[in-house]
Amino acid sequence: MKSSALLTDFYELTMSQGCFLEKKNPVVVFDMFYRSQPFNGGFAVFCGLNDLIDIIENFHFSQDDIAYLKSTGMFKDDFLTFLVTFKFSGSIYAMNEGTVIFPGEPLIRVHSSLIEAQLIESILLNTINFQTLIATKMSHVYYASKYGKVLEFGLRRAQGIDGALSASRAAFIGGAFATSNTLAGKNFGIPVNGTMAHSWVMAFESELESFRVYADIYPDSCSLLIDTYDTLGSGIENAIIVGKEMKTKGKSIGVRIDSGDLSYLSRNVRDRLDQAGLQDTKIIVSNDLNEEIINLLVSDGAPIDVWGIGTHLVTGGKQSSLNGVYKLSAKKSADETFVPTMKVSNTQIKTTDPGIKQVYRFYGSEGNALADLITLENETIVPGKSYTFLHPFSETDVFILHAEDYAQIKPLLELKIENGKRIVKSPTLEMIQKNVQIELKTLHKSYKRLINPHVYKVSLSPELKKVKNSLISKFRYRKE
Repeated sequence: MKSSALLTDFYELTMSQGCFLEKKNPVVVFDMFYRSQPFNGGFAVFCGLNDLIDIIENFHFSQDDIAYLKSTGMFKDDFLTFLVTFKFSGSIYAMNEGTVIFPGEPLIRVHSSLIEAQLIESILLNTINFQTLIATKMSHVYYASKYGKVLEFGLRRAQGIDGALSASRAAFIGGAFATSNTLAGKNFGIPVNGTMAHSWVMAFESELESFRVYADIYPDSCSLLIDTYDTLGSGIENAIIVGKEMKTKGKSIGVRIDSGDLSYLSRNVRDRLDQAGLQDTKIIVSNDLNEEIINLLVSDGAPIDVWGIGTHLVTGGKQSSLNGVYKLSAKKSADETFVPTMKVSNTQIKTTDPGIKQVYRFYGSEGNALADLITLENETIVPGKSYTFLHPFSETDVFILHAEDYAQIKPLLELKIENGKRIVKSPTLEMIQKNVQIELKTLHKSYKRLINPHVYKVSLSPELKKVKNSLISKFRYRKE
């Protein structure tokens, strides 16, 4: 994926120049994490990592970029010369794309110089925040549909060209079976699909003629839009005529409803199709769908085979963004050891966790996820021991997982980039999508409820909590 290094916030460049001029460019560790669940849900889906790795591997400033920066009058020649040959040379640890994730835990850990870490911050957050938001939205839709067939067709409602492409990628990872976005199909290998517009029907002398012509041109992928004039009148009547004609040729059709009471209409359409001997005809619905509407229709037993969803999927609907952040957690001192650091805030949720960390997921005997434990990287976490889980903020909320309470422990952060180069094979989108589906199966249904989901436990180890409390006392009460 190509991207200009200028796709960054301006202050990242001014801060980097300050570090450069002051010769203050230590080796540091940054964490990327998010603070609260989107859509009031019980989980999110980590998405965008492989795009990010491609971007970081190719992250550089072109001659045009350097000329633009010079034209601002803010940058000195020495710093601009430094940027000419700039490349990210650090290491990145991250969870696998498609992992089910929770607030507060590091999703990505960046080890690099301070300047490098600053310059990739904006593109990292842009890539991960948006794609994670959309993949999560799609996973909610997919779950609401009882793992049915969902077609993403939000191109015309997406936030610009890049937003549309990224949304199509993320939606497929989250569970969509196809996209209407042809360029996304080409770029990412996503299956493309679609039906027809009302304009097709209206362009012909009769609705029946429009259906027949379309079926003749596309006999193997014929879906007829039946609500242009009268869904339960001419629409279904003409679709049945064409459906019977196609059946004599060994072909089947689909019908799409794009307006009205989808529960009532789909039931009546299903009855009419079945009475006509067209039991193989699939019913496709659209019309500003979201997971809540889909859940109601599924609960109501509406006979719907394919869900077409656009606006509320590719824009995030009521949730405009994921609140992912990128914070300094450790820096190398003069004696070459890493010193933990953190942001201390009067708002608990904005107080970060210090140090170089790992995240461990504990599983039950049936492969069900039990809880996540954030530890310092040098802690030894192995099966067969009891572990204490401490709440990130509360001093009294504690629980213990005894050895007999769990069956497996899995570290989630893995090395993905070393010395600026990808060291892991890029997975296909199908592999990432499958990973999401496997991950979702590890979650109890109470975490997947659309309304008032159970809160999954993400806790700190006693050693990490001790360091955190020590730094809070140090930073909050020290005298300058």
